[in-house]
Amino acid sequence: MKAWFAIPLWQRVIGALVLGIIVGYIWGPGAESIKIVGDIFIAFIKMLVVPLIFFSLVAGVASIGDMRKLGSVGWRAMLLFVITGQLAVWLGLGLGTLFQPGAGLDTSSIQVDAGTLEKAVDRQENAQTFSQMILEVVPSSPVQVMADVNVLPLIIFSLLIGIGILMAKDEGEPVLKIFESGSVVMQKVTMVVMELTPFGVFALMAWVVGTLGLGALAALGQLVLLLYAGCILIMALIYGGMIKFLAKLPVIDFFRGIVDAIAVSYSTASSNATLPVTLRCTQRNLGVSNSVSSFVVSLGATINMNGTAMYLGLATLFGAQIYGVDLSMGDYITISILGTIGAIGAAGIPGAGLIMMVLVFTAVGVDLETIALIAGVDRIMDMMRTTTNVTGDAAVATTVASMTGEIDRAEMISADDV
Repeated sequence: MKAWFAIPLWQRVIGALVLGIIVGYIWGPGAESIKIVGDIFIAFIKMLVVPLIFFSLVAGVASIGDMRKLGSVGWRAMLLFVITGQLAVWLGLGLGTLFQPGAGLDTSSIQVDAGTLEKAVDRQENAQTFSQMILEVVPSSPVQVMADVNVLPLIIFSLLIGIGILMAKDEGEPVLKIFESGSVVMQKVTMVVMELTPFGVFALMAWVVGTLGLGALAALGQLVLLLYAGCILIMALIYGGMIKFLAKLPVIDFFRGIVDAIAVSYSTASSNATLPVTLRCTQRNLGVSNSVSSFVVSLGATINMNGTAMYLGLATLFGAQIYGVDLSMGDYITISILGTIGAIGAAGIPGAGLIMMVLVFTAVGVDLETIALIAGVDRIMDMMRTTTNVTGDAAVATTVASMTGEIDRAEMISADDV
């Protein structure tokens, strides 16, 4: 048992992925008999969605109370986080639409869950008007919303609770501590569930390869390549553009200054684990003041998940293309909103992006079996997503510091020698 846990989780997942492919290829359609193990893993993921979103979003919004202390720093950081998040998710939607990684994969041998199929058909036959969609966003019963896993009203309710805690000021502190503790507890529970990933990945990949053949691996490979290409575009164009045109600083010097944070984030796939290194890089190598870097980078580690936002958009189209779900422009807008908000609700720990898929897929009628296809290669993509998220935290902190005069430009330039 000790030897098992001594192996890093990502290595166990990759090993399970390879073993699952081999077993599925040899066993063929009979591998469906072990799919139940993967179904249990997916069920655990679905179980985490409501409490993780609720506690994380409330705690995240309430933590913005520090914005009052920093004045103009807070709203600038929030604005940049939201804008870059929207750009990221639309980039993912654009790549998914242009290259269609899930198109052409024969899934006729897969039995789609009847309940999910009925919901998808009902959505397409009874398209809601814009006013109806807006009305349903307002939760008439928060308890019912949680029971039904109706994510949009749940998000609205969570945001309102967070705002209420902010407005209550000192009297809201005891409630804030409850949600902060709840958020930490849910992150720990998520880490426990993630320990089941190797078993779920093995069973699901054996089932996928045994049922669909090696064609599924080609589709997953294209998804991984698109994710990496999208993350590189986010870092080079969006973050690079911010540094050059808003912060008016050398782009090469910026990336050279955060190379340590990039290395740690890629290897750990955790924004939280990388936080101390990101703070050190922004303060010592980029010349950002301690007050600005501490606020913006810490806030970013909680709510700035642009790599995850793009991933959610791309993965949703991947699933829609595989299972033949027609998405309207309204669905694209819904994905863009939920992708951004879902990324905010994603904990800064490995594997949280898989959990956030449930809320986006459910909202637009994409079958949750898509998660089974993606789970095996999620860790490979998670490493790059986290690198993008951490780079974004540093980019926003540097840009805001430059705008507010809280940066030592000479120290950043001298970081070339660090």
